[in-house]
Amino acid sequence: METVAQHLVWFLPMLWLGMVLAISFLEAPLKFRAPGVTLALGLGIGRIVFRALNIAETVLAATLVLSCVALGPSTATWVWLGIAVAILAAQVLVVRPPLTRRSNRVLAGEELPRSHAHYWYIGLEVAKVVALVGLAIAAAA
Repeated sequence: METVAQHLVWFLPMLWLGMVLAISFLEAPLKFRAPGVTLALGLGIGRIVFRALNIAETVLAATLVLSCVALGPSTATWVWLGIAVAILAAQVLVVRPPLTRRSNRVLAGEELPRSHAHYWYIGLEVAKVVALVGLAIAAAA
């Protein structure tokens, strides 16, 4: 059991990191540059993709926590994991609801300025990337 947990604690942070980088920093900004993608279509795709990403992240986070409970890793591993999980929770529970309400209004035809919540989400994504790198390094040490 310990061997499986150790492999998960080494592997899952990098998987999670790759998903965040691919979705948040590649797919999200590039989809609006594709020919024929309107704001409404891009928002609709983004909502589906980020909902799926957040579900996958939650599963990865829960698996990492359970693996760490079984393994008993270093304090640094626990700290970085705690930071990553807290950031994910803030994104899902605090930042995404206003973004969802805003996108509902835009999809209903309202023209709104760019949301400050959007900048918070991006900032938290950057912080989560740092935390996941820290987690991967701590887990490998």
